[in-house]
Amino acid sequence: MAKRGALLETAAEVCCPSVFAAPLDDASALELASGFAALADPARLRAISILAAAEGGEVCVCDLVEPLGKAQPTVSHHLKVLGDAGLVVGEVGHATGREFYAQLAEEGLPEAAVLASLGCGNPTAVADLHSGGTVLDLGSGGGIDVLLSAKRVGPTGKVYGLDITEEMLALAIKNRDEAAAVNVEFLKGYIEDIPLPANTVDVVISNCVINLSTDKSRVFAEMHRVLRPGGRIGISDVVADNELTASQRAERGTYVGCVSGSLSFEEYEAGLRAVGFDDFSITSTSEYLPGIHSAIIKATKPSSTSQDQNS
Repeated sequence: MAKRGALLETAAEVCCPSVFAAPLDDASALELASGFAALADPARLRAISILAAAEGGEVCVCDLVEPLGKAQPTVSHHLKVLGDAGLVVGEVGHATGREFYAQLAEEGLPEAAVLASLGCGNPTAVADLHSGGTVLDLGSGGGIDVLLSAKRVGPTGKVYGLDITEEMLALAIKNRDEAAAVNVEFLKGYIEDIPLPANTVDVVISNCVINLSTDKSRVFAEMHRVLRPGGRIGISDVVADNELTASQRAERGTYVGCVSGSLSFEEYEAGLRAVGFDDFSITSTSEYLPGIHSAIIKATKPSSTSQDQNS
């Protein structure tokens, strides 16, 4: 028996080595659990791997859209979850917008709408919305700007949100229902081909989406088409200094992907003017890279009276 006991003891030493773990207090355990929960999604794991491989560890949300195969607002949401868990830090060029939307979350908007938001400014603050108006948000994502607009136009108004991504539309509809916003409708479609009749909208807003289009002239023409005479746009977008060449923007685009396709101030105004807009203002709200700005763009579709005078 003594021999058998010795053999069992030896086997236990070979097959069952001791396991050691440092003791965790409640705060440390909570922090680790948050990190593991944040990583429980393939897209977030892939985002972490891309960030780790990037020079300096910095990648704009726009640079993650194609490799992750997700819409820009969805990528932003994943980064927000990772950021809350302390696994990533910030989103280049969007700090101002995040702070604004964080404040709105405290005022009662659905949290999911806030987390899914992404932008380079605050179009609803400058769009001059009125009770009873009809508003269209291009690239509405999780619906935060739509819900904000719905509050301002009131129950007699109407707000449309347009997005092409099924998952973001589903999230936006969920957020609409949670907010009990009965004057909101979400549409599936491209911003280059807006699924609304002509002359049906008072205001078009958009938050850092038009710069991503490969056919901006078509977007401008579609905005002009759906607006009623006298209607207006109030959009946030990425705009480049006039002096920057296309190659210089592309160089900056390797750092912030939203930049490479951006228009200059002059190009933006020329594009809007070409489709019939007037009364322009393009105002920089911040310069987050040399020569690259977050900007508010406003313009008006002439009323029939104005058009008669110009003809």
